[in-house]
Amino acid sequence: MTSERFPESFYQDHDTLTLAQLLLGCELVHETDEGVTAGIIVETEGYIVGDPACHAYRRQTTRNAAMFGPAGTLYVYQIYNHYNCINVVTAPEGVGEAVLIRALEPTEGLALMGLRRNEAFKTGFARYRNNTIDPTTADGQRNLANGPGKLVIALGIDRKRDNASSLVTGNVYIRGPVLHDFDMVTTTRIGLTQGVDLPYRYYVKGNRFVSKK
Repeated sequence: MTSERFPESFYQDHDTLTLAQLLLGCELVHETDEGVTAGIIVETEGYIVGDPACHAYRRQTTRNAAMFGPAGTLYVYQIYNHYNCINVVTAPEGVGEAVLIRALEPTEGLALMGLRRNEAFKTGFARYRNNTIDPTTADGQRNLANGPGKLVIALGIDRKRDNASSLVTGNVYIRGPVLHDFDMVTTTRIGLTQGVDLPYRYYVKGNRFVSKK
């Protein structure tokens, strides 16, 4: 593997849960006119066929259609009628499986990430509107992208523009790995009401950017 973006074969040659683990230590990148932002993937969750927590569990819908695209597609969906999350589509076309990116360790464009997060506070939920992030401090950096909704804002990913785009040819892509020689924790997923006992969550042990230990 190199520092270049992963080719289509990377997403095609591994099953979903394997990819959820292989993505740890790789770098998620978004190139925009404002600048480049990026972060090391330090936490993921897998969602597969037969999993009641998977968005594709029942059938294909307008909302989850991108999940049924080819491996290497970006699936962006909204939660709580406000925040967005991103998933890497990982199964052959027509099969709804994906890996949720849960947290990043910021590596590039931290000032831009902070600007986007602070702008989002102004229009976000009322309880967050008085919060600000200083990306020059350790605490500020830790909070830039240590959650699935946070990282989407920090990287400037837009649901309407980027959903169903290609991670192979688009402005959002994955490269790496850039983090090596780490231990991985395997555990259950967060914030679910179904499939709560399935050990499909993975994170870099001891990394302070993980959303929740």
